[in-house]
Amino acid sequence: MNFGFMQFLMLAGSIALLVFGMKLMSEGLQQVAGARMRRILDTMTRDRLRGVFTGISTTVIVQYSSVVSVMVVSFVNSGLLNLRKAIPVLIGANIGTTLKLLLFVAVGFSALQLPEIALPLLGLALPLLLMRDPRTKAASNVLIGTALLFLALGLLKENLPPPSADALGFLQPLTGRGILSDLLFVGIGALLAITIQSSSVALVLTVALCEAGTIGYTTGAALVLGENIGTTFTANIAALAGNVWAKRAARAHLLIKVLGVAWVLVLFKPFLNTIAAITEQFNGGDPYADPAVLKWSLTYLHFAFNILNGIIMLQFVPWTEKVVTRMVPSRHAPDEEFRLEYLEDPMMALTPELSLVEAQKEIAKCGHICHRMLAMVRGQLMVADAPERALKMQQIIRYASITGRVKNEVGRFLTRTGAEVREEDISFRIRGMLVIINELERMGDNLLHMGKALERKHDQRLWFTPEQRQEILDLMTLLEKAFLVMLHNLDVEKNELMLNQAVLAERSINLRSAQLRRDQLKKMDNGEQNLRTGMIYSDLSTSCEKIGDHIFRVSEALAGRA
Repeated sequence: MNFGFMQFLMLAGSIALLVFGMKLMSEGLQQVAGARMRRILDTMTRDRLRGVFTGISTTVIVQYSSVVSVMVVSFVNSGLLNLRKAIPVLIGANIGTTLKLLLFVAVGFSALQLPEIALPLLGLALPLLLMRDPRTKAASNVLIGTALLFLALGLLKENLPPPSADALGFLQPLTGRGILSDLLFVGIGALLAITIQSSSVALVLTVALCEAGTIGYTTGAALVLGENIGTTFTANIAALAGNVWAKRAARAHLLIKVLGVAWVLVLFKPFLNTIAAITEQFNGGDPYADPAVLKWSLTYLHFAFNILNGIIMLQFVPWTEKVVTRMVPSRHAPDEEFRLEYLEDPMMALTPELSLVEAQKEIAKCGHICHRMLAMVRGQLMVADAPERALKMQQIIRYASITGRVKNEVGRFLTRTGAEVREEDISFRIRGMLVIINELERMGDNLLHMGKALERKHDQRLWFTPEQRQEILDLMTLLEKAFLVMLHNLDVEKNELMLNQAVLAERSINLRSAQLRRDQLKKMDNGEQNLRTGMIYSDLSTSCEKIGDHIFRVSEALAGRA
């Protein structure tokens, strides 16, 4: 095939259609899904085995693991699946494609033609697209996005047709160089799968090369391993249009395959000999000497690799999640700088319902920032070393700035989202969230005020008695308990809010603060307390009471009472 500028544009257009289809499908899912779809997916992926079965069954039905992996990335991008639950589904998709290959080799079963699936889906979407109901239109977007995914994969295959076995005859001189040849052919196999976009067709071409005598069993096995890596390319391309979680899901798919190929290469000779023994047992031929049974050997190898690797990687799902999180960081250091982690992708047009989920995550993160500020203020009260106190003050100032920016950016995001809302209940929730971020910002301002008061105390060489210091620390302990209740409420559903505990926490803070101020005023009137020290003491006590009020109002807003 002559690959010129027009062919390049056709290829680029196919990739663009793939990315756009994934984006449209994701947006439609966000609108249609709601809590019901999340519950269904949660049930289907509640544990690792269920997730694997979901991946296997979906791949057997759809027949393309690339399509399934893109759909999983889309679900993660939409917030319908979290990363940890998506990893077993991807493992199941890898296993599912091996079942299809066994059938493919046994009876010559051909894969479905993707354009033939796409056009009926578009036909189903047309009447839905013309309806006025927003959810019905959203359902049409899901169908159109899915159809575009199928069309894009079909166009990718057309615009990068697989080379013939004769065209790959140049591979023969590259064999027989030990591990270097194995690594080289793993890379070639990956490129081949990227080009073909189908592990089934890639395996057929590999078998053709082996049967033509161009390459042997060992080289064919290395190609098959590389093809397993290459099939992850589609999901990683689709994830370019997604948020950080979609990119992590795509990287997890790649990592699973790369690590699998790595351990197989370490045990390459014993692994191949075991497959050869299985082939000889069931098919009556040695793949090292009989090209007629090579298709079975390579199929068994593909099957064994994905089954064994799936079993192994299922034991390391949390580790995989941590690794891909480091591979695709959210590009912010939570202790030193600010960046929206959950709303960080401006390209993804979030729908109102999902926007609230994402905004809630940012608000909860801001609550944790305020909680850390309290620990810094406590440390500033206890630390005697001047440079260390100055460092803590810098951190407090930085965190206060973060809460202000969270309020501004999340506020703008919610305001923009609210402009598209027609449902009264969603508008009500947005108003509550706006109240919450205002309370969190004021919380940060009061904690900053406390830090500056303590700094002023040290600058003026004023000292608290051990009793006064302990009283302020006790008040901060009550604040700590109130913070923990607030953070719990920020992370749970409305019916799980701990409102009674929030009320008790606020009352405890108010009563203790009022009592301390009364005692302090008496001491100042009797001349038992330095006036300037007493003012700072009262200032800290009042700030603690204000922070307690802000904390309580956050829980009130979450309950819909603000």
